[in-house]
Amino acid sequence: IKAGWLDKNPPQGSYIYQKRWVKLDADYLRYFDSEKDTYSKRLIPVSSISRVSSIGDQKFEVVTNNRNFVFRAENDADRNEWIWTLQQIAEERKSKAPERTLMSSATDSATELANKSGFLELRGFKHKLFVVVAGDKVFLYKNAEDYQQRIGITYIEMNVGNVKEVDRRGFDLTTPYRIFSFSADSEQEKEEWVEAMQQSITEALSNSEVAERIWAVEFNRFCADCGSPKPDWASVNLCIVICKRCAGEHRGLGPGITKVRSLKMDRKVWTEELIELFQQFGNMMANQFWAANVPPSEAISPTSGSQERRRFVIAKYREGKYRHYHPLFGNQEELDRALCAAVTTSDLAETQALLFCGASVTCDTGDPQCPTPLALAERSGQRLQMEFLLHNKTSGWFGGCCGAGQSSGKLLSALLCCAEFSRRWCTLQDGVLSYYENDRNTVPNGEIRVEEIVCLPLHSCWAWHRCSGPHEGTFEVYTEADRLYLFGLENPGSAQEWLKSIAKSFVHPHAEELLALDFERLGRLHYKGGLTLERAQEGWFALVGSMLYVCSEDGHRQEPLQLRKLQELCDGVWGNTYSPAEPRCAGRTLYIQGERKLDFLGWVHAIQKAAGGSGDTLSEQQMTESDVPLLVDRCIDYITQCGMGLTSEGIYRKSGQNSKTTSLLEMLQRDARRIRLKEGEHQVDDVANTLKRFFRDLGDGLFTQQWAPDWLWATALEDEEAKVGKYRQLLAALPPVNRATLKALINHLFRVQCFSGENQMNTHNLAIVFGPTLFQTDGKDYKAGRVVEDLISHYVEIFNVALMASLSWQVNDQEMKKQQDEITAIMKMREASSSGTQQAGDFICTVYLEEKKTETEQHVKIPATMTAEELIFEILDRRKIVMKEKDYWSCFEVNEREEAERPLHYSEKVL
Repeated sequence: IKAGWLDKNPPQGSYIYQKRWVKLDADYLRYFDSEKDTYSKRLIPVSSISRVSSIGDQKFEVVTNNRNFVFRAENDADRNEWIWTLQQIAEERKSKAPERTLMSSATDSATELANKSGFLELRGFKHKLFVVVAGDKVFLYKNAEDYQQRIGITYIEMNVGNVKEVDRRGFDLTTPYRIFSFSADSEQEKEEWVEAMQQSITEALSNSEVAERIWAVEFNRFCADCGSPKPDWASVNLCIVICKRCAGEHRGLGPGITKVRSLKMDRKVWTEELIELFQQFGNMMANQFWAANVPPSEAISPTSGSQERRRFVIAKYREGKYRHYHPLFGNQEELDRALCAAVTTSDLAETQALLFCGASVTCDTGDPQCPTPLALAERSGQRLQMEFLLHNKTSGWFGGCCGAGQSSGKLLSALLCCAEFSRRWCTLQDGVLSYYENDRNTVPNGEIRVEEIVCLPLHSCWAWHRCSGPHEGTFEVYTEADRLYLFGLENPGSAQEWLKSIAKSFVHPHAEELLALDFERLGRLHYKGGLTLERAQEGWFALVGSMLYVCSEDGHRQEPLQLRKLQELCDGVWGNTYSPAEPRCAGRTLYIQGERKLDFLGWVHAIQKAAGGSGDTLSEQQMTESDVPLLVDRCIDYITQCGMGLTSEGIYRKSGQNSKTTSLLEMLQRDARRIRLKEGEHQVDDVANTLKRFFRDLGDGLFTQQWAPDWLWATALEDEEAKVGKYRQLLAALPPVNRATLKALINHLFRVQCFSGENQMNTHNLAIVFGPTLFQTDGKDYKAGRVVEDLISHYVEIFNVALMASLSWQVNDQEMKKQQDEITAIMKMREASSSGTQQAGDFICTVYLEEKKTETEQHVKIPATMTAEELIFEILDRRKIVMKEKDYWSCFEVNEREEAERPLHYSEKVL
């Protein structure tokens, strides 16, 4: 209403006036240090002014109920204008029934309107200020008395505010003009203040401001469906902004699919987290998923009619016709597991794809402390993931469903529409797979040329049909155009027959032998392996159970890979190329390279699944090169090498924590390859208990149901030599995996009893523990313990032998010496550790510069933390080599016999 410079005398009554910029509006009279300041030094509610009068010498007095303020203008005319304006505003305010604000209300009402009030420290002020959060503003007072008298310092409009916690008691209220750094008396008090101010921000965001903030992102300025400008409606669970006409069609889908809210009317729904979610996610990311494959003929525009919009919205969101579906689509267990991993990261796009391809928002995480994905996101501090999950908690995408997908589209619609297959008449003729509306039509709905097919997976939908049961009679067809077609028949036999017929048409003659296999997945990929690493060649791959068969383009069939013995599987996506999946088995690495994302990721997932444990028998576990279950190897290795493993008192007799044992066993059985047991994170007794429980619950047992009675009978033999001979015969009769596992376990127990002086577990004590465990008895049959005791006592005679071609047994002295050397080394390490003389030294490695010559050799101490980049700089500094602008140096790891080398990523640790 009026603003200008005035002199104001200090409240102490001094005659020295201070120049202030004074502003008057309908609610407050405020003064500032400068006309550029946003926040005042004092504010006086207009409603509290009782009188304004002249007191001579260009001065005038503003009288309130409790205090008087004296101002001086430059001249009488300016003074009189201020007096007249103030009087008019004060009278006008009194004559009306004004809207009640914090400053204009009576004292009791002011307190009633406040969301929170109390004292806080504010940086820049010597004393605590009395702070009030009321509605969409925060008010600052010098003290509680000023609050009662309604005379404040300033107020902060929260529509431009943002609250951030700083430390245990401190938090910042940030605005574009100033940062207010507050400090509360306690952590709990701080959290209450932060919550109150965040609620004030939410209230301050007027409806139009919500829209403006969301429209600040370019893609949100246009309807996600038809492209109309300035859309003022949204689907809060799909995170899309839509126009009014499309919003009407969305409502027709029901809240189970899309939850429609107004940007300008539904004020309460727009929390700060939801607005931020729309800013980071919004139309662009949503349409990358929902509208990835929209044909131009089916797209709609701002001028499209209601019927067109309805058809498009139903196809897009209910049927998911245009989706860019997730590679795990169809495998409920893997989808849920991937969702649990995704919500702990900031990758919202991954969470979107998983949720809307069937992952359950309420799936069991396997973590008792965080049983749902929402709890995992909360523990990981992922606010936006939590907001996304909350808005989709009651959506109709989850929990599994019946039905199947369309045969003619790119994507399955089962999880969305619960419809049956669209019935089509199909023919395979002259290298073309055609599908028709019915058997009378002569014009096909679509065609797939056989030479364009790249992959054929069978029985892909078993995992996700929950309502009407599994549909085994299904198979998928992947094409070079990165499209997926799903076909289903009434029984598995018919599906198998169709699949074989299609496979015969598209598999190269050189790879026809793969057709004789009962494959689960068949296709062509590029790969490199063996000594031909310079150029990738095309090959035909067939997955049969846990075996991966490969035929090269020249017809050469390679030795199949046993994926359960996979040592490592590396895969990734860089830009628009798909980096090789590296199935690395013992002594062999295969680089599989994909050109199309859809089938490449499908292969990676299939290989990962085949490489995992699939049952409770020994033969179904992940294996080491020596045919020992990886789970057993991991546990034995940890107990042998960790600080107090072999010397831990009561090892295997003491029980670990049941919950930790159960959790560790589940993780190791799911994928032992990914689990690294670490000292400090895992306790020795928990790992020991895990190993025992594995053998106790093992399907068919370690000694097998067929041969276990014979092992127990052998204990009755009195002649020791005859008994050892019988044990040898029974050992040879066991399946190879059981035999290798038994040897590894008894070898370990032999080591444990070598330390019986420290761990109190001699051969007899170990036998008491492991007898009932390995024979899966109740412990009453003493013969089970006798077998284990005999195996440990006669370990050298029974196991330290090799069956030669002549079927004669010979003692392998070299292996026994190796065992003794290892035990001696462990004992020396224990002695050094207990005496405190052991030093944590660095490894001294030989590094060669560019070529392996004596003159290029460098011996470098490499600590465990050194990266490849640091090693390169170390070598270059030693040789005084100056790096030029376009020089690129790389560090390579070379194996002992110089048969293979591997480049290290610059951030990778050398060791």
